[in-house]
Amino acid sequence: MGYNISQQYRQEYTSSYIDQTIYSETLDEHRKVFIRLPKTYDQNKQYPLIIRSDGNFNLKRWDESLHSLSEQQLAEDTILVSIPNLFWQDTRNRDLVPPYARKDVNIEARPATENNPEIFGKADLFLAFIEKELIPHIEKQFNVNQNRILSGFSAGGSFVLYTLVNKPELFTGYFAFSPAAWYDDSVVVKQFSKHLANTSGKPLFLYLSLGAKENDIITGSFEGLLEALKTKAPKNLYWQSSYSADAGHADNPFISVPKALKAYDNFVESLKN
Repeated sequence: MGYNISQQYRQEYTSSYIDQTIYSETLDEHRKVFIRLPKTYDQNKQYPLIIRSDGNFNLKRWDESLHSLSEQQLAEDTILVSIPNLFWQDTRNRDLVPPYARKDVNIEARPATENNPEIFGKADLFLAFIEKELIPHIEKQFNVNQNRILSGFSAGGSFVLYTLVNKPELFTGYFAFSPAAWYDDSVVVKQFSKHLANTSGKPLFLYLSLGAKENDIITGSFEGLLEALKTKAPKNLYWQSSYSADAGHADNPFISVPKALKAYDNFVESLKN
């Protein structure tokens, strides 16, 4: 039993990169981060920064994609910071579900009588942790520029969408892979559509993707997001979407990582012209 817990700890809560633990006053807890540096990292050079919510999930894929695309000059190599869930308790839904949806996620609409603040997600606090504590923590150690991406899968995708419309200036790029937008009768879609106008201003980039074999519920909410973007996205919000052929929920982000990185690099290059 002890061996299994130890093995699980290594798999979920350690990485092959730089592991650091920081205390968050916002969350009132210590949080682990995995920091992946470019293989040719030069402390005198400025690098883009990617923050992702999914810990070790597909972390090797990110490393390989960033290195390969950089060698091919198809995307700039980047400092990548991944945030795992707390190991001894399940904090994923708490951290990533928006504060207008139940953290114990449900497909059905939330009854108006269920309004205790404790039932909702705490994505607002997690976002404050990233903005006020994690990014400054990284900036003190590494030479990063203002070219920042936030990426998330599933619940992490809903967090990306929440951040885009509530704090659009914090990042320049947003990747939402198979976003869980179906919570509480697609309240994520409704709130995203309602607040899309908040993204007007500086050029921003959004990449959304879905596996072609994902279920009808997540597919329907994904199509709702696309419809909102088609009808309400301001001109400064550049966005792309893709369906990964023959891919289910867990397969889609693996396929999407290099596509999103190349698309974002094209966006950055287009701003130079």
